[in-house]
Amino acid sequence: MRAYERLINYTKYETASLSGSDTCPSTPSQLEFGKALVKEMKQLGIKDAAMDENGYVFGTIAANTPNWSGSVIGFISHMDVVRDVPYQNVKPRLVQNYDGGDILLNADKNIVLNPQEFDTLKKYVGCDLVVTDGTTLLGADDKAGLAEILTMAEKLQQNPEIKHGTIKIGFTPDEEIGRGADLFDVKRFGADFAYTVDGAAFGEVEYETFNAASAKVTIEGVNIHPGSAKDKMKNSMLIAMEFNSMLPENERPEHTEKYEGFFHLNSMEGNVDRTVLDYIIRDHDLEKLEQRKTLIEQITKKLNEKYGEDTVQLEMRDQYYNMAEKIKPHWHLIETAYEAVKELGGTPCSEPVRGGTDGSRLSFMELPCPNLGTGSHNHHGKMEYACVQAMDQCVELLIKIAEKYGQKKK
Repeated sequence: MRAYERLINYTKYETASLSGSDTCPSTPSQLEFGKALVKEMKQLGIKDAAMDENGYVFGTIAANTPNWSGSVIGFISHMDVVRDVPYQNVKPRLVQNYDGGDILLNADKNIVLNPQEFDTLKKYVGCDLVVTDGTTLLGADDKAGLAEILTMAEKLQQNPEIKHGTIKIGFTPDEEIGRGADLFDVKRFGADFAYTVDGAAFGEVEYETFNAASAKVTIEGVNIHPGSAKDKMKNSMLIAMEFNSMLPENERPEHTEKYEGFFHLNSMEGNVDRTVLDYIIRDHDLEKLEQRKTLIEQITKKLNEKYGEDTVQLEMRDQYYNMAEKIKPHWHLIETAYEAVKELGGTPCSEPVRGGTDGSRLSFMELPCPNLGTGSHNHHGKMEYACVQAMDQCVELLIKIAEKYGQKKK
């Protein structure tokens, strides 16, 4: 089976994670999907495939290199998808031999995927694309990664002449809500190093991510009948607007790129009496992230001085850190991936990730873990698509990396 066929099959599982849940995984659909993956892994000959009590799926492909004593390498992807975009009743279809023009996804609703708006399409002329009907996401983030890892496993089982060392497979829940590494059992996983397969284009080898924090700002107002509100009412929504206006206007996601950090107001809910703002704070430079956090604290203090103690309440926590710090001492991970991409006719590229992956936190859990592309694009949106041939290349990349670590000595 090819990777894209697995991807299409996996889209029937509605695995959106839920940030408000206190269970792991956060949704039962992820457990259902995990069980299906374990069954598939066992059918592929991965005898120890299993899901733990927290919904993490693990398995091992045994070394077939005689007298092998190298580093155990792992490949990791996540099972969940985002909830912010419609994710149910996904209708994937194959666009064969893409001609470089507009792709009509939905005639009834006149939904079009076009290369003017999404220029990554231009490099896939002549290729086959997996798309949706334009009303839901595809879920290639990260079901493409899952599909590629298991297609790699199938190819290795069917072609014993491909020599490799011990390979570990791990599938995580709840990555999209920032909890994918929370209960990941690194010891049980058993790899010395790993790669997450959770990026975009074939050839991407990512080792720099944001440093990340979150801030929940709760503003307590005083609600008085507007007819008698003079000098008494304290409108929490207006104070919330004032809070946000004190952040740098040009340091928002829509105004930043590359290594530029930002403050992002992710959600806002409130009334006169009480308003809650949820922010994410990002910067590749840890010192600059701390400066951003300090600014949030200063604004909180200033508004409390203006409107009264505890009017503004702040809960702030770090979420993950730039994994470059943990990857650079193990630069062979990047060199090996670069070599493999080149040998497959690609051009390796490393851009700073304007986000995070499970690898961000796993690297700080002593499992150095850069990220590889999956051949899919427009993640977290209705225009998401995957290239069949690029997915095939990503499978070959995993095999090539496994081969290379099968030849390396510890």
